[in-house]
Amino acid sequence: MRLRPLAVVSTIAVSALMLAGCAGDPEASPSEDASANPDLCAQVAAPGAVSDSVTIEGEFGTPSEATFELAQELTELQRTVVSEGDGDAISEGDLVSYALSVFDATSGDRVVDIGYAEGEALPQDVLANPTLTQVIGCANVGSRLSVAFPAENGAPGQVYILDILQTVPTSAWGETKAAVEGMPEVTLAADGEPDIAIPDGDAPTELQVAVLKEGDGAAVADGDTTLLHYYGVDWESGESFDSSWSRGAPISIPGNTYVPGFVEALAGQKVGSQVLVVIPPALGYGEDPEAHDLGGKTLVFVIDILATQHAPAAQ
Repeated sequence: MRLRPLAVVSTIAVSALMLAGCAGDPEASPSEDASANPDLCAQVAAPGAVSDSVTIEGEFGTPSEATFELAQELTELQRTVVSEGDGDAISEGDLVSYALSVFDATSGDRVVDIGYAEGEALPQDVLANPTLTQVIGCANVGSRLSVAFPAENGAPGQVYILDILQTVPTSAWGETKAAVEGMPEVTLAADGEPDIAIPDGDAPTELQVAVLKEGDGAAVADGDTTLLHYYGVDWESGESFDSSWSRGAPISIPGNTYVPGFVEALAGQKVGSQVLVVIPPALGYGEDPEAHDLGGKTLVFVIDILATQHAPAAQ
């Protein structure tokens, strides 16, 4: 199965997606409000004969059927707004959750459905990915798109039904929990970026984990790829040594291959949660300061869990 660049929808399960769209009463041109984000709006692909002609059977937010004339001439990306949602328009910096059904443009066969089940795909920053910018642009949440990709680099032409499900907050949104005595104190800026104050006294010698906000989303499982923001400080100096906030975007690493203490802190936590963890050297970068800049150091992290993508089931 060959897929195309929209595979960012599933960094583990799919390595490169194309798309497949559908239509009921497709609009001839995008109807987004260009004032919402002129950069995103200006970059969307134009509708075409293929994307306009797709007929959809199925409700928004569920895998659907696409009917279209097979083997039509398809030389460039086409994108049609099938139905416009009543949610906010996508804007710069939004993390967008979407789902899609993909069909082979030549045979009409279904290729894959992805993003409809919980924990199946991570939300994406549309502006950070050129293909997503052309496909989703500044569409409103709740919109359904019909998208047609031409054959390219061994991947066949494909047609997608793409549903824009929601945007995801960029900081933890769960229920605030009581602080744990003896743990570092965390304060939050207006945008959710944390600051950490280290208490007086020696660093703990064992892993300590406290839930600062408890979400109600999917639980992080072994082997997941989790989208998160983090802020890390050195217990001894109180200085930050690393922060996704400072880079302006949350991160995800396939399989959550962080230091052991960080991985333990994520295990079983629910999406929407904020977790405070104190990691002794043995569960961080080891005891040897010669082996790593953070060797021998006790590390403190505040982790905001924004989404998680479960590892694919073993075949």
